[in-house]
Amino acid sequence: MSFLDNLENALKNMESREERDPGARKRRDAERASTLATAPWAEKLKKSRYLQEVLQSAARIGHQTRCKIHVAWLDTILKLEIKDRRLELRPTSDGIVAVFLSDGREERSASVDLTASGNELVQEWLGHPGSAEPDKVATSKRAVLRDE
Repeated sequence: MSFLDNLENALKNMESREERDPGARKRRDAERASTLATAPWAEKLKKSRYLQEVLQSAARIGHQTRCKIHVAWLDTILKLEIKDRRLELRPTSDGIVAVFLSDGREERSASVDLTASGNELVQEWLGHPGSAEPDKVATSKRAVLRDE
């Protein structure tokens, strides 16, 4: 048997398995409907001034605290990560939700207003209890450098 024959047989087997699983089509349709419902909000987020403010504020605070803030788009979700803290902006069918995570566990979530200041969200994320205030960290580093 040639490679193409094997490939054709494998594809036929996969198709027949999908036909036998009635839930597979329903799952695909539900996933597609969800993606279509969130698409307008994801597009608004990507093109908004709010997002630019969030990224600029995160970069500024990361520079002040000398910590790398990792930024990644995964599908329609924007993820910002610094040490063990993460902020995810998730488009939903009702709007955009900011999810605050620490050590991989969700602490809380809040609705996002794209007309508000993006700086406030970043301050809320990094100034949340359990983490050092960015200004205090920068001040303490300066104090240590002066003492030396």
